[in-house]
Amino acid sequence: MKLKCLVVDDEPLAQRVVEKYVGEIPFLEMVGKCSDAFEAMESLQELDVDLIFLDINMPRLSGINFLKTLKNPPLVIITTAYTEYALEGYELNVLDYLKKPFSFERFLLAAQKAQEKLMMGSKSVPNVDTAEGLEYIFVKSNKKTFNVNLDSIVYIEALGDYVKIYTTEGHIVTYQSLKGIEKLLPSKRFYRIHKSYIVSLSRIKSIEGNMVNMPNATLPIGNNYKQGFFQKIHSA
Repeated sequence: MKLKCLVVDDEPLAQRVVEKYVGEIPFLEMVGKCSDAFEAMESLQELDVDLIFLDINMPRLSGINFLKTLKNPPLVIITTAYTEYALEGYELNVLDYLKKPFSFERFLLAAQKAQEKLMMGSKSVPNVDTAEGLEYIFVKSNKKTFNVNLDSIVYIEALGDYVKIYTTEGHIVTYQSLKGIEKLLPSKRFYRIHKSYIVSLSRIKSIEGNMVNMPNATLPIGNNYKQGFFQKIHSA
């Protein structure tokens, strides 16, 4: 499994260094580069990100303040020329703190730490490859825990810090990220077509251009998901 990385730094040279190092490590994959925190917010909505390499001193919003805005952040490795933010960074549960200029060897150690952290976390949450035999999931809503049969799910919509699960019987709103619930679903039966939508492949009625027609809904296909989605349906 490759860790999908996002670099957030307003210095082009610093971006290139991180990109070069990521390209030399087989278990890392660069999925985006951002010059400020606001670009990063948009990228986190669009992309599946496991690890952020985050600069501190950036225009408009510092890396630390950006990190404070994230409800369910990916793993974060701070990359900065300043050491005075180290304590505050660790209080925000950053994984590591790289002081610029950092060597490839030091970068590799931080990346290995991220890999180990994600591997440990994956033991407690079923991933898409090990959930293929699943027939139901449990979700909490309104102080109750519901057993949701996977056959009944039509599609799932992201609503900020919540998701709305549309089923043949109605809908359930639960406190969960779309990425988190995606990990619980078998990849042979469900696919994320947009930053805000996961669909049941068996419930798709038709596809027209960049739109997917579901029972009682027409959903857009996001540009970042289009290629993978069409490969998925043509290989089925």
